[in-house]
Parts: sequence; structure tokens; C-alpha cells
Amino acid sequence: MVGMPPRHRSLALLAGVLLAQVLMLALQVKRDSRGRLIRVWSMTAVSPFEKGGAWGFGKVRGVWDHYFALQGATRQNEELRNENDQLKLTISQLQSKAAEADRLAGLLNFRQSHGKAPMVMARVIGASAGTASHTVEIDRGERDGIRRNMAVITPDGAVGKIIESYRDTAQVLLLSDKEGGAGAMLVGSRIQSPVKGTGEPMLSMSYVAAEDSVNAGEKIVTSGMDKIFPRDVPIGTVLDVKQGNPFKQIRVKPAARLDRLEEVIVLLTQQAVNFNNDAEAQSAQPAAGNSAPATAGKPAAEKP
Repeated sequence: MVGMPPRHRSLALLAGVLLAQVLMLALQVKRDSRGRLIRVWSMTAVSPFEKGGAWGFGKVRGVWDHYFALQGATRQNEELRNENDQLKLTISQLQSKAAEADRLAGLLNFRQSHGKAPMVMARVIGASAGTASHTVEIDRGERDGIRRNMAVITPDGAVGKIIESYRDTAQVLLLSDKEGGAGAMLVGSRIQSPVKGTGEPMLSMSYVAAEDSVNAGEKIVTSGMDKIFPRDVPIGTVLDVKQGNPFKQIRVKPAARLDRLEEVIVLLTQQAVNFNNDAEAQSAQPAAGNSAPATAGKPAAEKP
């Protein structure tokens, strides 16, 4: 042993001899049924490392399996998400088709209930892009008998009039346009006054005298005086009334959904069209009220 002091050499030699003897004894000595002592020592020394290795391998394997399981779950979630989006799109399309079927059924019922009135059903295929103009384009034109200044309605009420007619299409000026309007009258009082567009969703009723009584909720129908709309087509409902001088300021909510038009009806003549709505009931109430005093007064006049 190079570089080791002589006294240390003897100690190292003694330790080596003792260790060799211990190993020799361990190889020879048996410990019950567990085998030789050297085997017991070896198992005792290796066992912690073996357990640690098994634990570490189990953890690594668990993480690896979990990683692939997460990848599979991610793919499955993505597939379910795509399938969910497809189902939402399908539901939206079915709802749109159901709504269209309901609208077409309403138009067909309206057409069948007014078989004597010449009219043409049309689909809205375009609309004005600017906010200053409220016009729509329909897929019917001169070939279908459509001409300028014909009335356009829906089963809910007045929409506007034809301002241009081409071979296969026509352009409709809506009541809400600043240039739009119609001859109108209040159902209850029968006061006549034109309704005009404001460029906004609401309409305006002009030239109602300040002393006339107008209440919110009153129905407004066409008067037929504009030579475009037949008489008694619903225009809308009085939204609010402001006192003015010499005329009231009346805002009107349109009866037809002018901002959501998809199908319309073009009236080819001014022949009367009957609308089953609250206007008839509202107009009947003043008439009944006026007839009662006359009936009561007749017997009094006949007395001598």
C-alpha cells in the first residue's frame, strides 16, 4: 500500500482479515429457513433500493398512463365539442325552418280567407344598407302584375308601398321611412290624420288638434284617403301623446314588424281587406255607446 504509514497498514490488514472471516462465516452459517446469513444480509441491504425502484417505476408508469389518458380525454372532449356545435347548428336551422313554416302558414291562411281580393305573396330578398332610407326589395315584379303605388301589407298590418317595379323584382318604401306614410284615422274617435315615418322604428301621427282626445293604446287604421291602402288596414297603436299647439305630438308603434320583414303581401287593388283584430271591437264600443241614448230617447219623443 503505497503512501500509507506502516502502523496504518497493519490496521487495514487486520480489518481485511476480519471482514474476510465474517464473510466466510456468513457463507457457512444458516439462519433457520431463511437460508445462509450472507443471503439474509444481501436481501436486507438490497431490499430498500428494490422497494424504492419499484415505487419510482410505479409513479413514472402512473404519470405516463395518466398523460395518455389525458390525451385521449382531450381528443374525446374535442369530438364532443364539435358534435355539440353541429347539434346547435342543426337545432338553429330547424327552429328557423319552423318559424318560416309558421309565417308561410299565416300568409296562406290570410290569402285563403281573402280569396276575392287580388293579392300576390312575395319574399323579401334585400334591404337598404343605410339608416337614412327604409326600403326593401321583393322577388315579384311587373310579370306578376305589380305596379307603382300598390299597397304592401302583412297579416299584422300595413308595411308600405311599391315605389319601383321591374321585370322580376320591386322596391318597397316602408312606412318608417322619412318619405313614407299613409292616410290614417283613430279607430275610436274616427279622427283622420296622416301617419308618417320618422326614420326610426316608431311612426308619427300629425295634425291632430290639441283639443281632440287621444289616449295611449288606441288603435290606428288606414283611412283609404291616400288611394293606396284600402280602408281599415291596421297601422299601429298610439304609444304616447304629448300636448302641442296647435297639434298634438303622437308616437305610433307599427302593427307590422317593419324591422323583421321576410315575407309580404302586395295588394293589386284597393279592394277592402278584412283584418280580424281589436280594431273592430274598439270601433264597436263608441257605436254601441252612441246608440243607447238614441234608443232610450225615442219613446220619450213619442209621448203626447
